Amino acid sequence: MNPSNTNILKQTIDSLSNLSQHPALFRLHCPSVKLPSVPALQEIIQLTRSLIFPGYYSSFSLNTETIAYHIGTSLERLSQLLAEQIEAGLCFECSTPQGCPGCHSSRRAKHYAEQVIAQLPTLRDLLATDVEAAYMGDPAAHSHAEVIACYPAIKALTCYRLAHELHLLGVPLIPRIITEMAHSETGIDIHPAAKIGPYFTIDHGTGVVIGATCIIGAHVKLYQGVTLGAKSFPLDEAGNPIKNIPRHPILEDGVIVYSNATILGRITIGKEAVIGANVWITHDIAAGSKVLFGGK
Repeated sequence: MNPSNTNILKQTIDSLSNLSQHPALFRLHCPSVKLPSVPALQEIIQLTRSLIFPGYYSSFSLNTETIAYHIGTSLERLSQLLAEQIEAGLCFECSTPQGCPGCHSSRRAKHYAEQVIAQLPTLRDLLATDVEAAYMGDPAAHSHAEVIACYPAIKALTCYRLAHELHLLGVPLIPRIITEMAHSETGIDIHPAAKIGPYFTIDHGTGVVIGATCIIGAHVKLYQGVTLGAKSFPLDEAGNPIKNIPRHPILEDGVIVYSNATILGRITIGKEAVIGANVWITHDIAAGSKVLFGGK
């Protein structure tokens, strides 16, 4: 190799290995830490979908004689993967290069995984309402089966509702990865911390954004391109954004928001209000109101 090339490589290695430059871009790990795995999380999503909607997201045929066996094997695999990935998230968040004496992350991860597994019937009940809302809200839907197999909202909401359970348990990183994977797959961006009630549907879906502190009631419907976002962030004395404050909208029961509407800030859209397409809203809207194009 040309000596000048060798020198360039050495200088580049030294520069990229310098921990004092851009320290936020480095993440050192304990030697025993397993990093979160995208393929494993993809399998977790697939297994969760196959358990919530048996016969739709699996490679094997189901019948009354085999369903318990297939659900049992899938559930066992999901439990194992969840525990591993939750532990990876806990260790990644800790990120102590020297190791964590007395760390109980493995035991905590197994406990969290068991709690998520126990919540799957409840998640199924919730997602059943979402499927019903999508079917009843779309004249083009020929069957519930079509909704489950085809609609991006159901795929995104399955990921969101799983991620939300992990978020409620305090699991770091993993919930956000799961919802961002759904975002990449469907174009629907739902933060795992958002609170979403039953019978929720998103028609078409692409470009929808639901922020972390959103609260959405029952029987709410959004169309494509809707943003439930925040206004500019308040800053502390050091000029840094103030975190963990309510900054996204509240949508009460029965609200409908049409395509490309933008609703910003901690405001309330009252029960059964209708928000027209392409409007920009930063103030409360009374229950039963209709806000049409141009804000009229």
